[in-house]
Amino acid sequence: MKRDPEAASPSFVTVSPPPLPMPWIRVADGAPYFLTEDGRPWAPIGQNDAISWTEFAGLFRRRDLDSVERHLENLRRQGVTCLRLMMEYAQVRHRYIERPVGTFVPAMVRLWDDLFALCEKHGLRILLTPFDTFWMWLHWRWHPYNRANGGPLGHPSAALTCPQTREAIKGRLTFAVERWGGSGALFAWDLWNEIHPAHGGDSAEPFPDFITDLSHHVRTLELRLYGRSHPQTVSLFGPELIWRAHMEMEEPIFRHPDLDFATIHIYEKGTIDHPADTVAPAEAMGRIVRSSLAEIRDARPFFDSEHGPIHTFKDHKRTLPEPFDDEYFRHLQWAHLASGGAGGGMRWPNRHPHILTAGMRRAQGAMAAFLPLIDWSRFRRVNLNAEIGTSADAVLAFGCGDREQAVLWLVRRDTIRRDGTLAPDAPPHELTVTVPGLDAGRYRVTAWDTKAGGETEIFEAEAADGMLRLEGLRLSTDLALAIRPL
Repeated sequence: MKRDPEAASPSFVTVSPPPLPMPWIRVADGAPYFLTEDGRPWAPIGQNDAISWTEFAGLFRRRDLDSVERHLENLRRQGVTCLRLMMEYAQVRHRYIERPVGTFVPAMVRLWDDLFALCEKHGLRILLTPFDTFWMWLHWRWHPYNRANGGPLGHPSAALTCPQTREAIKGRLTFAVERWGGSGALFAWDLWNEIHPAHGGDSAEPFPDFITDLSHHVRTLELRLYGRSHPQTVSLFGPELIWRAHMEMEEPIFRHPDLDFATIHIYEKGTIDHPADTVAPAEAMGRIVRSSLAEIRDARPFFDSEHGPIHTFKDHKRTLPEPFDDEYFRHLQWAHLASGGAGGGMRWPNRHPHILTAGMRRAQGAMAAFLPLIDWSRFRRVNLNAEIGTSADAVLAFGCGDREQAVLWLVRRDTIRRDGTLAPDAPPHELTVTVPGLDAGRYRVTAWDTKAGGETEIFEAEAADGMLRLEGLRLSTDLALAIRPL
């Protein structure tokens, strides 16, 4: 008989020393971004990770906590603020947090105790979702929620509608709230990963009630225990908004009254999920962020919580060449931020092994260093991708702004080489760029090298008649701009 390493795990242990307190994250008042409780702007700069992947494998049964701690230290130094993680990662059979349903596996609880303690120590936060719904579906035969294994559910197609399963889901969330919900290392709850009509009998009608029930359950419990609550969202596989346009999914995803921010997973077919160059994916990201913001009627933040070359990796069994992937990653994150998303979006690695490259980490650091140039706590941005003017048709412009501030990202599309990347030594365009919506007056403009992670120049410009005019910009590949009143 095969030995189950979960069943043989020791009793729960208490992490020592107790973690240092971290301020919780909240949504800014009237601005679609995030702040710490003490009023400092905060943005989710990070990626998707899994507890069984290379960089976190040492957590299980405390096989190598030192390597995990070194990894977290390195992430923090490179500007990463947030990890998106699933409470269990069901691709493998020995990372279920419950077995059987309602019984929490000691080794897994200890893993999460250690991870929260380490994140608090190093100032990182977790966007936590309770289920890995993708592998749960594919590996349903072995999942503890399967009725054949003593669980409440006959098939995951009834996950949103089965009353007994709903109680089991609440039980998992209760355990997590009571054990880790008091931690500032918890950024927010993704109450259900990639909610899907297939989970509701091929219907989106169960979405609103399901979200309401889980949201109220978690928030009520947190308020009773801690006097405050963490932000909440529910994620969606973004292409479903097009593939199943006849189903009403926009309302619960973008406008549900109980959710604090909106997230989708941006995997546009062909451009983002199977990229041929590094510019078309950025154009797609900007377009999807703009359309998503148009669905939001209040000031809640929006960001992409999964993207990447999933079709290339999963179906074509190919890992993108590192130089191409680094540029593809960097372009996507700047298109996301400049179009009005919070942070740079959260890559699903889709590499072998499942880790981000050194170039991607540098790109995260470059964005983290740029963020203080804008006062996000007061930035009531609207998307300006279609409204920004440029003097060169070969330049794509992405941007967002309000009456006092703006963020722009410019990228060329006329120097794409045969390998799909931009020619770094192309003669620069000299550009004039116009930005609408700013109040009359003088502005400080900081031009930012997105690859090196530093300013290239700082200059002044004047807005008049509702338009800011920027002249003499030189563009070889791409460039970000932060615009603030002088």
